[in-house]
Amino acid sequence: MTTAVDEVTGEAQAPPGTKRRRESLAEWAWSLVRLDFVGVAFGAVFFCLSLTPSLMPRDWILAGLIGGINAAIGYGIGVLAGKLFGRLFLIHQRWWPPNPKVLYGLKAATVVLAIGASVLMLIPAAAWQREISAVMGIEGISTLVYLRTLVVALVTGGVLVGVARVIKDAIKFLARVMIRRWDVNDEVAMFIGTAIVVVLIIMLVNGVLYRGFIAGASAMLQPQNETTRPGVEQPMLAERSGSPVSFAPWDTLGFQGRNFVATGPHADELATLNGRPAKEPIRIYAGLQTADTIEGRLAVLLSELQRTKAFERKVLVIIPTTGTGWVDPVAARSIESMYNGDTALVAMQYSYLPSWISFLADQQKSVTAGRAMIEAIHQRWSQWPQASRPELMLYGESLGSMAGQGAFGYLPDVVDMGFSSVLWVGPPNASRLWKALTARRDPGSPEYQPRYDAGRTVRFAQAAGPAEIAGVAASPAWKGTRVLFLQHPSDPVVWWSPGLLFERPDWLKEPPGFDRSALMRWYPIITFWQVSADMAGNVTSSQASPTGHGHNYGDSQLDGWAAVAAPEGWTREDTERIRHSLNRLLAAGGPEFQ
Repeated sequence: MTTAVDEVTGEAQAPPGTKRRRESLAEWAWSLVRLDFVGVAFGAVFFCLSLTPSLMPRDWILAGLIGGINAAIGYGIGVLAGKLFGRLFLIHQRWWPPNPKVLYGLKAATVVLAIGASVLMLIPAAAWQREISAVMGIEGISTLVYLRTLVVALVTGGVLVGVARVIKDAIKFLARVMIRRWDVNDEVAMFIGTAIVVVLIIMLVNGVLYRGFIAGASAMLQPQNETTRPGVEQPMLAERSGSPVSFAPWDTLGFQGRNFVATGPHADELATLNGRPAKEPIRIYAGLQTADTIEGRLAVLLSELQRTKAFERKVLVIIPTTGTGWVDPVAARSIESMYNGDTALVAMQYSYLPSWISFLADQQKSVTAGRAMIEAIHQRWSQWPQASRPELMLYGESLGSMAGQGAFGYLPDVVDMGFSSVLWVGPPNASRLWKALTARRDPGSPEYQPRYDAGRTVRFAQAAGPAEIAGVAASPAWKGTRVLFLQHPSDPVVWWSPGLLFERPDWLKEPPGFDRSALMRWYPIITFWQVSADMAGNVTSSQASPTGHGHNYGDSQLDGWAAVAAPEGWTREDTERIRHSLNRLLAAGGPEFQ
């Protein structure tokens, strides 16, 4: 019998079904858990650095996941560095490799030090998490509980390293096949094998896993869009979309749309709050099922504006929504209360997926929908006599902010289109206008609170409190169109970007803002995953972070409106009166604020 020889390894191959084949299988399985000790050292360093402070406090599960990802990346970098160092330097040294006992001792010491350093690092890491939690007014995690981080990290890192090794073995397998069948050169075979596997992985991730995730999310969330929150009932007032006389039927508005039009203040409540007769606020909304296309939904919105006589109100506010079609109830109620109901708020749904999925799946859809809505309503508004048409305002939070900014090529467009007031809250880092203004900020102003053109049209506020926002609006005097960005120094949605992988941003070179830890440092690759974890805990809901921190702006949006759109004669006492009403309603709960 002829024994085959492996052309890559040079080892003899036994026929199928023999003990050798079984041993090879066992050896392959063992190779998936066998570790490179230079990689272990690098992985431990990456894990320890991943425990350093970032923007938001993290629980042990999230910390473990990010720690495991960073550890696996560090392990891979360590393996590569070890091989390069060995081939370029150690191979020429007479003393390398040392005798087996010394080598075994070095490996054992590496493992002990890696484990010991990782465990010890969890103690100050837990203390750092408690410090960040204290800044945000929430209870921190105990050290004992935080030790669980290591278990989650070991499992996560182990799975990722195992997957990487399976990919590596697949490349070697393809190389062997090409060498045996077509006598391809070893290096060429490895190159082709790598290319094939990389292409297959990209196709799998983009074509199967990604689309499968989006399809699964759609299948899970679309039924929710067709439901109605308990306690929410169809409005009967003509001033609301979804009413019996509306062009936008109630059952087409979606989950968030029905909540928007069915809640909010009414004229009698506003009259009691402000001590004078009030108007019934107008709320106009078009859901995804209201019409099949964006153009169709816009036609419904324009018909609703005409039907409700929205152009006869004091204020008309255009609101590009977040991914699910959500409109922040605090922002909506604030502007309605300030103008005693002499308002018309108009919004349109473009997706029923949460903002973070919409951002990943098709962020351009939000920008396209936002631009189309703003342009269509502006065109109709501009046809009304200038002396009698309402003040045109724009509001957007999170992805809604990004959608609204998409309507403008640059800042003068906002002025040229006639907007009197614009409030953008928690803008994603990828927002085009925000990014351009921040990059071109006045010299000497920090990235976390930039100043542009001495604040003539646009200003930025940390949203640290009413006094801080009022101060930004008051000095210097602010005339003409007012554009205000509210952004927390701790908001990961504002500061996350792919550039964090390999570039230290200015906001991490500067002194920290009011709620960012001064201990936060930038590390290549690691900080990107830290801020990604911070964002993962925020983007599912603004309520996932403490009020006034992260991506939860709470009643600071009332102060934002007071800064850019205060009615004539408005005082700080008026703002506090509205705030007291908001806080009372928030404490009571109810469908509007859920």
